[in-house]
Amino acid sequence: MASNSETILTEEGKKKLEEELDYLETTRRAEVGERIRVAREFGDISENSEYDDAKNEQGMLEARINEINQILSNATVVSTPKRGNSVHIGSTVSVVMNGKPREITIVGAAESDPGQNKISNEAPVGAAILGKRVGDVINLTGPTGLAIEIEIKALVKKDN
Repeated sequence: MASNSETILTEEGKKKLEEELDYLETTRRAEVGERIRVAREFGDISENSEYDDAKNEQGMLEARINEINQILSNATVVSTPKRGNSVHIGSTVSVVMNGKPREITIVGAAESDPGQNKISNEAPVGAAILGKRVGDVINLTGPTGLAIEIEIKALVKKDN
């Protein structure tokens, strides 16, 4: 995510990124710095695999810190309506997809995690159900050409 384009985040997604950033900038930076310091004590750094590994880890750490800072600086935080009868970013929705019940949450692309049923608003399924209401049935073709039928069963109320 190296672009300066707007990033949509839910309030929960922003909070998680801020927590991750705090952890990386404090705890992880200190741990990696200590690894580098210890590796330097092994002597010649030109042939020191521990030093090379620690420096590579430092590079990946700094890249992730920069990525999170970029996301947060370009973020538009959307709040989930407490009441409503249509699907929005931040909505948790009970659906039946191709005959199988699922509960999914629509989120911005930066916080999507299909393994946790957090579906991007830019993904075919997320885009298809945005703005839809309970009882709506949507038919679409997935990226692999597979037909997908989605029936919206309920908007799940969150305890906030």
